[in-house]
Amino acid sequence: MDSGEAATDDPFVYRPADAADAGTLVRLRDDAARWMIANGIEQWQPGEKGEKHFLRRIEDGEVWLASLRGEGTVVGAWELWWSDPTAWGERPDDAAYVHRLMVDRAAAPRGAGRLLLAAAERRIAELGLAHSRLDCVRSNPRLRAYYESAGYVHVGEGVQRDREGNPYPVTLLEKRLTH
Repeated sequence: MDSGEAATDDPFVYRPADAADAGTLVRLRDDAARWMIANGIEQWQPGEKGEKHFLRRIEDGEVWLASLRGEGTVVGAWELWWSDPTAWGERPDDAAYVHRLMVDRAAAPRGAGRLLLAAAERRIAELGLAHSRLDCVRSNPRLRAYYESAGYVHVGEGVQRDREGNPYPVTLLEKRLTH
């Protein structure tokens, strides 16, 4: 994905994250976790993912940043994984897995999450992959409905693990991408 490539009404410029962005990614995730807690959503906790996590994700997959066009302020990010056997089991290599879609709610315009998700889908399609896959905590029906309204289809249930290795149930969602 070219950093300038986006829909004409997209206010963001996208670029791959590098090691120097690890602190920004931690801030985005911790801010998102605090917003979830303030809104009664039991999902993320501040401090769960540190710089080591994001450095591993940058090395093992792709992590993308979204900045406001013309300003450079980073207001969102997401991770792309090439497999997710913990939650999804063994699957064909026809998908990428979107994780940690994060939006800075104080700085990003309304609708930013959907724009970031669309950018992730464009990147996946650009790689020649047929599906975008993601999961969400089963106890968050609002997030499931959000992804379904973006064209994702419920395809099953799975299990993820927290940083201590404790399992928690997730809903598996998939979207067929057009090339």
